[in-house]
Amino acid sequence: MRYRKAVFVLPYAKTSRGFQYLLLKRKLHWKGWEFAKGKIEPGEEKIKTARRELREETGHKARRIRQMGFSGKYNYKKMLKDRPGIKGQTFLLFAAEIKRTGKVSLDPKEHDGFQWADYKTSLKLLKWPNQKKSLRIVDSWLKKQTPKRGRLGENL
Repeated sequence: MRYRKAVFVLPYAKTSRGFQYLLLKRKLHWKGWEFAKGKIEPGEEKIKTARRELREETGHKARRIRQMGFSGKYNYKKMLKDRPGIKGQTFLLFAAEIKRTGKVSLDPKEHDGFQWADYKTSLKLLKWPNQKKSLRIVDSWLKKQTPKRGRLGENL
């Protein structure tokens, strides 16, 4: 039994109300909220996988993409018929800035809905601990990149 190598891609957009995250409603293998993810094809560069999976699962092209230096692995709750000999998945985390206004095109085989949500709502909606940790890492990084502003817009 082996692990499938994959990427997690957390899509975000900067809005006037702060950062919003694009969550996808999973229907294949389990039901619940997640972000884009997928298998690293043999010989494919990890960042190319992240860009490809983002495009395939959301229809969006990343404006900016960054590997976050976080990885992990998990076991599937049950054996999956379409993944014989695979007991789980390893992953590398990427953050991808996308346009909030663009159309979201879902892969109908994997997802049946999407939602833009702020950090607090996203944390509540995500099901798995590794996804929640990934969100915390990206949100913390984004907040460090954004200067704080006072009431008149000056940097503090």
